Amino acid sequence: MLKGLEPVKQRPGMYTRTDNPLHIVQEVLDNAADEALAGHGKRIKVTLHADGSVSVEDDGRGIPFGLHPEEKAPVIELVFTRLHAGGKFDKGKGGAYSFSGGLHGVGVSVTNALAKRLEVTSHREGQVATLVFSGGDVIERLRLRKAGEGDRRQGTTVRVWPDGKYFESSQLPMAELAHLLRSKAVLMPGVTVSLVNEKAKETQTWQYKGGLRDYLMQTLTADPVIPLFEGEGFADSNETFAEGEGAQWCVAFTEDGAPVRESYVNLIPTSAGGTHDSGLRDGLFNAVKSFIELHSLLPKGVKLLPEDVFARASYVLSAKVLDPQFQGQIKERLNSRDAVRLVSSFVRPALELWLNQHVDYGRKLAELAIKAAQTRQKAGQKVEKRKGSGVAVLPGKLTDCESRDIGHNEVFLVEGDSAGGSAKMGRDKECQAVLPLRGKVLNTWEVERDRLFANTEIHDIAVAIGVDPHGPNDTPDLSGLRYGKVCILSDADVDGSHIQVLLLTLFFRHFPKLIDTGHVYVARPPLFRVDTPARGKKPAGKQYALDEGELTAILDKLRKEGVKEGAWSISRFKGLGEMSAEQLWETTLNPDTRRLLPVQLGRFDFSGTESLITKLMGKGEAAARRELMELHGDAVEIDI
Repeated sequence: MLKGLEPVKQRPGMYTRTDNPLHIVQEVLDNAADEALAGHGKRIKVTLHADGSVSVEDDGRGIPFGLHPEEKAPVIELVFTRLHAGGKFDKGKGGAYSFSGGLHGVGVSVTNALAKRLEVTSHREGQVATLVFSGGDVIERLRLRKAGEGDRRQGTTVRVWPDGKYFESSQLPMAELAHLLRSKAVLMPGVTVSLVNEKAKETQTWQYKGGLRDYLMQTLTADPVIPLFEGEGFADSNETFAEGEGAQWCVAFTEDGAPVRESYVNLIPTSAGGTHDSGLRDGLFNAVKSFIELHSLLPKGVKLLPEDVFARASYVLSAKVLDPQFQGQIKERLNSRDAVRLVSSFVRPALELWLNQHVDYGRKLAELAIKAAQTRQKAGQKVEKRKGSGVAVLPGKLTDCESRDIGHNEVFLVEGDSAGGSAKMGRDKECQAVLPLRGKVLNTWEVERDRLFANTEIHDIAVAIGVDPHGPNDTPDLSGLRYGKVCILSDADVDGSHIQVLLLTLFFRHFPKLIDTGHVYVARPPLFRVDTPARGKKPAGKQYALDEGELTAILDKLRKEGVKEGAWSISRFKGLGEMSAEQLWETTLNPDTRRLLPVQLGRFDFSGTESLITKLMGKGEAAARRELMELHGDAVEIDI
């Protein structure tokens, strides 16, 4: 049982980046930014001291230093010494923050744990509180004094000495730090952000009144072909999103130069993008596509894809999300599914209106997108010609996609005709193909390769994929491959798992190079749907759970949010065929919200995996199978 901040010290990489201390400083900076975002601060000052320490100073409300009623310790001490202690969990009325980057109550606790020394001073209610830590432990208890002349009326100062033993380099990357501070100033017009370097005796100050437009224009490396498209949109209380949720954006389209792409959620930089970026892409594409169709600009035979519009787009996007779901503590990527619809619902109508008000600029943008589409299609046709003319006739039950770009194309091997019907209606017909399979596929572990095509289902799979069966030491011709992703899509029940194993056996035994090159995936449809009632600022919604464990986690979260027991309703999907096309798209087919599991070799090498599958699938291996089940009968799955 690891207590206090010990988990952070033992596994720092789970909580922060360990290449340098920038992220632990950013955690303090984000707290200061949250105060400004809540309207309680106008200045943030970062100082790089000559002794290697860094201080962050703000003029927010100051961290409370009264005793916590349950923990019987000063609140300010709990903030820095307890994981999952914070003031940003309650996003309802009466909470300290409506929108914030802080979510988990983990950030500054990590900073404290990985610091040789940390000093915090809080100015609040006419008093000044000081507290000092070392390695996460209190070394100088809370001291209170009355505020005197020269003291600020309110605000917090945190000074931290990062412990070099936790980081590859103890030096802060100055360019990254300056970029981070500048972006905070851009996203909060009217807030002054400054950086003081005591060693170099330099001070930099940023304050942007022009916001995202000024910032993007200063950062672009090429001139835009049309004027910048900028706008914002935020939800009212009567809409499907929580009041205040929405986004600000500024987009530039250039013909050359590297695109500039920066996105933020509640002022947190999301360098790996996420669902808000997908919403911007979706909104831009649909608006441009609508303009092109309205004015009949698309040449015959040209198919427009989202990347054709998005390829030459530079943007700065700042989203406000009430309860954002990030990927990990570092928060580099947003995973909130609703953020796609949120951003797209504001961007698309705004751009459609702008393009139709400025038709000449709309035509220029259309030309840029059509040119990108034609270049992409020509590249695809070159690959097509190398395939030769001896192509087998595609199986009749295959519902193919329109695109021929294998990097973009996907085929779903679907269990049953009814599920195949839902998949056909719900898919993106541009790039997603569907091949329904009847019943259980043949166990091919001991089937000779030259007898493989005697089975209709396996024959259809091989012909649809465009690759001939081969062995692990063969060098098959993969130039005929028709899809970049071959996805197994079966029910989330025991029969579905059996079909999954039979198909994985087929690919491992007879198409091993597809697994080696990362083309085989398993789709993970949900087993449960939870319909949740409206609560506070959150509208009614629905959540999906893959299994019992996720269902329990969702219900636990609802209880913690104060939803009454039984106010939700739980539906169990008996199979994929029971899902509507819309539900199947949202949960399993949409690249922005689905969960797709890549198939790779696990902890064994090829021969180890082969011997294990022989035990599982071999006809004369009943005794070995029984022994395996007795050993691992209580395990959920075996990593092979």
